[in-house]
Amino acid sequence: MTAVVLATSLVLGACGKSEGNESASGSEKPVELIWYTIGTPQKDVNRVMEEVSKYTAEKIGVTVKMNMIDWGDYTQKLQVMTASGEPMDIMFTSSWAFDYVQNARKGAFLEIGSLLDEYGKGIKDTLDPAFLEGSKVDGKNYGIPANKELPAQEVWRFNKNLLDKYNLSMDGVYTLESLEPLLQTIKDNEPGTAALAVDKNYKPYVPYDFIIENMPFAVKLDTTDYKVINVLETPEMKQALTTMHKYYNAGFIPTEAATLDSLTDMQTTGKWFSDKATTQPFADNLWSQSYGYPVVSTPQSESLIYNWSVMGSMQAISANSEYPEKAMEFLNLLNTDPVLRNMVDSGIEGVHFKKTGDNVMENLDESKNYDMPTFSLGNVMLTYLNPTDPENKWEEFKTFNEQGKEAPLLGFNFDPSKVTTELAAVSNVKEEYWSALMTGTVNPDVQLTKAIEKFKAAGLDTVLAEIQRQVDEWKATR
Repeated sequence: MTAVVLATSLVLGACGKSEGNESASGSEKPVELIWYTIGTPQKDVNRVMEEVSKYTAEKIGVTVKMNMIDWGDYTQKLQVMTASGEPMDIMFTSSWAFDYVQNARKGAFLEIGSLLDEYGKGIKDTLDPAFLEGSKVDGKNYGIPANKELPAQEVWRFNKNLLDKYNLSMDGVYTLESLEPLLQTIKDNEPGTAALAVDKNYKPYVPYDFIIENMPFAVKLDTTDYKVINVLETPEMKQALTTMHKYYNAGFIPTEAATLDSLTDMQTTGKWFSDKATTQPFADNLWSQSYGYPVVSTPQSESLIYNWSVMGSMQAISANSEYPEKAMEFLNLLNTDPVLRNMVDSGIEGVHFKKTGDNVMENLDESKNYDMPTFSLGNVMLTYLNPTDPENKWEEFKTFNEQGKEAPLLGFNFDPSKVTTELAAVSNVKEEYWSALMTGTVNPDVQLTKAIEKFKAAGLDTVLAEIQRQVDEWKATR
């Protein structure tokens, strides 16, 4: 999911820091903040932002212009815009889109430590400290993580209609191998349905902490020596890939899995039985509401706090922002004010949604014109509950966060600058082999050996040695 971006370093200078413009009458008029965020562009964005701007102009003297860029285009377009110095104030960044760590190091984002102290006190009071600590780059903060689930826990999800139809149970399902009897039942009885729904972004769960997502460098989750290894050479990965290939040959996995962009069509039609997902408290309710039919899940991993889960959704202030103080004021309000947060998330009350309780809402027909990705827009725990949500939803989130265990590399961020050539070559090999292996499309007895040889020829061992050097240095300072 996360591409290794090897672009030339950006040289971005901060522009003037004026905080407002005096109108002819001498009164201060609001400044406009330009906000870039990820997601399918929505028809009513400008309409909603007009209402948001009325609210924020009165509260903090700013108006907001939101620009949405579709999922698949976001990273590339933001790279081009930041490189060219396009005017912007706030931008979505993460571990998987418009890479937070790499772009912080390139100078795309403002370092925000002092801004947080002066204008972001509410954010600091609200966020679990692990979010800000875990998202530091070389000891400094360049972005504000969304207050959401902190750990990551992998689960098997099931289309409950099919579980019930064939009287199947999730009991005893944990490992990839334990799925087999259920998958066989679906394959035998439901032609045209994906028993195990897999797309090109799939990676079987193995107990390793990956340095770069979807690249073969990792340490064991229970490591004591912090040895960095090539995960493709581990027995756990070999077993997982062998099982996936068995399932592929059995017809459990879509034949086009290695090139399939997403599972959206299957989810819309219900033509799937099981898949892999990352959970959060009451995720089954969310998935069921989104798909329009019941979805249930069961764990396939521990609950662990990784770098990528801490940095899964962030807002950064552009190094080119004219109004960094006002941008931080806005982000502080967005993450502490339920009225603003829910307007940005759900639209205009009475148009896109209606409240059915103090903190409960339901969508109206117009919501189809403003369907936003909640996780990407700040403090999730301020959003109103849906009618099916339990009253204690956000308390359960806090408990979930408190119970997560730290993955071994939490807080470590690899600097690829000394091995950019080798990493580019390794990335090219990954593009050739990774998805085909992970989805079970090819035989690992043959292709895994070829892939390992090609990775090594591309300079994998050089990259691995540099990662190990940095991990050792980082570990020595802890």
